[in-house]
Amino acid sequence: MITNSVNPVLRVAPAAPAEAAAHFRASLAFHADVSDVAAALAADGDPGFVVLDSRSTESWDQGHVPGAVHLPTALIPEQAEQLLDKSVPVVTYCWGPGCNGATRAALALAELGYQVKEMLGGFEYWAREGFVYETWQGPARRDADPLTAPVDGECGC
Repeated sequence: MITNSVNPVLRVAPAAPAEAAAHFRASLAFHADVSDVAAALAADGDPGFVVLDSRSTESWDQGHVPGAVHLPTALIPEQAEQLLDKSVPVVTYCWGPGCNGATRAALALAELGYQVKEMLGGFEYWAREGFVYETWQGPARRDADPLTAPVDGECGC
C-alpha cells in the first residue's frame, strides 16, 4: 500500500515569497484588527478614518464601538452620502467573524466610491478584547478574554 508522505499542511506548497508578500500586503489594505482600531481611536487627534457599525438598531443598542456611525448595510446606498465624507476612509464592522455583514457593508461603500477596510473580529472581538463599548444604557466593558487578548499588556504582534 502506498501512502502519501506529505502532511496536509504542505500538500499544497507555500506560495513563492514575492507572491506571499503581495497577498499579505493586499490583505492589510482590506482589513484592520480590533486592537489597531482601538489604539488609533484612543490616540490624541483625528485617527484619519471613521468607524461604521452596519448592524440593526437593536444590535447597535446592545453595544457598539464608541464614536462609531450607525448605518445598517441595507441603508448604505440611500444614506451614506449624508453621513460619510468620501475623502475619509471607513472601517466597517458587524457582529463578529461568523458574520459577513461588515464585508457586505464594505462592498456597498466601495461601490459608492469610499475607501474602506473591514474590522476583523467585529463587535464580538471588540468586547472580548476588553475595550469599552456603548449601549443604550451607557458605557460598558468586559474583562479581556485571555483566549483573544493578553490580560496584562499588549500582544506584541
